[in-house]
Amino acid sequence: MIITTTHEIEGKKITQYLGLVSGTSILGTSFLRDFFAKVADFTGGRVSTYESELKKARLAAISEMKAEATRLGANAVVGVRIDFEALGEKGSILMVCASGTAVIVS
Repeated sequence: MIITTTHEIEGKKITQYLGLVSGTSILGTSFLRDFFAKVADFTGGRVSTYESELKKARLAAISEMKAEATRLGANAVVGVRIDFEALGEKGSILMVCASGTAVIVS
């Protein structure tokens, strides 16, 4: 399945629009990761644990969106947008939402 942020796919023609599809991934972070993030923040380093968690959440949200598009009979999703949010009292929950338009291309 083709998944793209663009609204058209070069060399392909959209023959049918099937509707909006989305996927959401919500991940909690642990106290230990928060502690190391603060240390890295203080020392100016990269926070690889958060980077890794965000990547997992992004891939899970895209996978869920792709599964929804497949159920509709799509062979592509165009206009994909990925949003990241920190939720919870101290931003300790990561939410990633992927959405786009399921289409059939030829």
